[in-house]
Amino acid sequence: MGAGHDHGDSSQIRHERPLWWALGLTAVFLAAELIGAWLTNSLALLSDAAHMGTDTLALVIALTSVRLSRRAADARRTFGYVRVEALGAMVNGLMLFGVAAYILWEGWQRFQQPPEVASTGMLVVATVGLIVNMISMRLLKAGSGESLNMKGAYLEVWSDMLGSVAVIAGAIIIKVTGWWRVDPILAVLIGLWVLPRTWVLLKDALNVLMMGVPKGVDLPKIRAELEAVPGVIEIHDLHVWALASTQPALAAHAVTAPGANEAEVRNDATKRLAEVFSIRHVTLQTETSASHCAEPPCDDEHKDHQHP
Repeated sequence: MGAGHDHGDSSQIRHERPLWWALGLTAVFLAAELIGAWLTNSLALLSDAAHMGTDTLALVIALTSVRLSRRAADARRTFGYVRVEALGAMVNGLMLFGVAAYILWEGWQRFQQPPEVASTGMLVVATVGLIVNMISMRLLKAGSGESLNMKGAYLEVWSDMLGSVAVIAGAIIIKVTGWWRVDPILAVLIGLWVLPRTWVLLKDALNVLMMGVPKGVDLPKIRAELEAVPGVIEIHDLHVWALASTQPALAAHAVTAPGANEAEVRNDATKRLAEVFSIRHVTLQTETSASHCAEPPCDDEHKDHQHP
């Protein structure tokens, strides 16, 4: 028999309007920054624009996740659309790898023959970008402490704000010293800074799609906590995975002592998982010790058990 489930996440919906405002500001400035990079011939500005593009995608992913999470599960998608977030993150990460590779290659070419850069235009565009990023950070800050989805969008904008500061510094150096090589140097540094974050994003998204154990989840601790529930003798067939970045799920078999109230065991175990590990999507099957042998060959009895 199984325990009940909890599917709600009102915090995802509460901050939708700030996400829309941040997306609008970021998308408009992304277009302006791309035009500015082309007019000023600044690779650093183009690199920052690429990063601004990932911000836009991150906000689109966050909004898509919020809106699709409202759609109820149906006969075709029994878990609803919670995996859209991970799919979007995979696309985001792969695109960012491609952009970073281009920036690094172009930066190497410019080291050989640095082109002239319009430092004044570069400075103006980067300054406007810094203002846009600071406004977006202000809009997203309130929700960043309640939702990993919002936190991811907030961190994207925060890191791009640092990129804008670097471009401003580069524009000032070029304007004062005329040292044009600082432009490709900054572009390469921004590209190298983005790549590790991209790898982490891809790894986390792949972990969700492959039904891996969520980050921060300690299986031995979960097993010990469940086996400490009164009436539980043993936990086996324990599986923990993530429906989405903020929705861990668990399925397990619990062997109960003779005479134990199986309904109470399931309720106590579900309550502990929610309180200690914040796991609220739980499927717990109970079986009496009389039907469960203690010898290792007994594992063969469960080899055909199927898990979602």
